[in-house]
Amino acid sequence: VAESDPEVLLQVRDLVTAFDTDDGQVTAVDGVSFEVHKGRTLGIVGESGCGKSVTALSIMRLLPQPMGKILGGEMSFDAMNLATVDPAKMRTVRGNRISMIFQDQPLQDSWR
Repeated sequence: VAESDPEVLLQVRDLVTAFDTDDGQVTAVDGVSFEVHKGRTLGIVGESGCGKSVTALSIMRLLPQPMGKILGGEMSFDAMNLATVDPAKMRTVRGNRISMIFQDQPLQDSWR
């Protein structure tokens, strides 16, 4: 990721994520870019199947393996390269510093 603004906490540039299927490779995220500044919140919204969850799972390095692959782009969090940080360090970041709120409609209905 290019030299970053100290106020930028999360930076994603040209993220490309794909899945290997029986019918070949399917690109789920193609060229997503955004920044989140310190003290701010980002909500990713869009139609079903547009890549919201895959974008977040890519950033958190939680893609299903071995099918899910990050094919390109750059991701940094607090000046840490998320694509190359070792798995043990990534585990300390997940949940403590980066989180994802899953929307599970069937589960939500059961709470009513």
